[in-house]
Amino acid sequence: MTRLPITKTPKVYVGGAFIRSESARVYPLHDASGAFYANIPQCTRKDLRNAVEAAAKAGPGWARRTAYNRGQILYRLGEMLEARASELAAALQLGGATPAAAAREVAAAVDRLVYYAGWTDKYESLLGSVNPVAAPYFNFTVTEPMGVVGIIAPDECPLLALITLIAPAITSGNTVVALASSKQPYPAILLGEMLATSDLPGGVVNLLTGFRKELVPTFATHAHLRALIAVADPEERKTLALGAADSVKRVRLIKAEVATDWFADAAQSLQAIRDTLEFKTTWHPVGT
Repeated sequence: MTRLPITKTPKVYVGGAFIRSESARVYPLHDASGAFYANIPQCTRKDLRNAVEAAAKAGPGWARRTAYNRGQILYRLGEMLEARASELAAALQLGGATPAAAAREVAAAVDRLVYYAGWTDKYESLLGSVNPVAAPYFNFTVTEPMGVVGIIAPDECPLLALITLIAPAITSGNTVVALASSKQPYPAILLGEMLATSDLPGGVVNLLTGFRKELVPTFATHAHLRALIAVADPEERKTLALGAADSVKRVRLIKAEVATDWFADAAQSLQAIRDTLEFKTTWHPVGT
């Protein structure tokens, strides 16, 4: 008798646990040849709200970690991706990537995590400052994480782009709720499995799958999301900008219609960390 293989049931990673969508809806994922591969959770607005709640609970503990410890955890996550590089590359090939292109993207994703791991204990010295003032005061500025950051990833480079958007936010002590590529969600499913067995506390990174048209409006208006970083088309950018203005959150929008080179050195920078930080300036009297 021919044995039927036991296929994996994909689930999203939220709050340190693997969940199906709240509505139990799924949508089919097909491989590059058009053959059915798996049913992907179709997350709802309720799933997004639950993910934000989980991220908010994890935030204070993650922000209190030392910069050195956050760097260790990010570096270890890079090691885990390296160890499962062939599996991640196979997931990218589902979307039509060639073996060489898939291997290149996985390697770049590992390097990106290592890059930001190196920044965890350095960005404060460059972004914070001691400010000269013409008065008897000592004045200095320090950075603080913003809180929960919403991220909407593009369909191109579904692993590298997702990590490129997530890594700066968690480097600086924020927590993240991220919407993975709708067309190529499987690399994010595997990333969630690695996060679950990494040293990253549950709830720091929460990964959702589903359709952008359902979730973008809630990303825009959710009051507990303190920042949005999104690769979006013109209509989505309008929705995100209007919703963010109403709920007073910082927004960084990347034009989806303009090709982004996610492999370039310019795709990683100290500025990306700065975009997820708030700055606190303190005045202290001198001589009293």
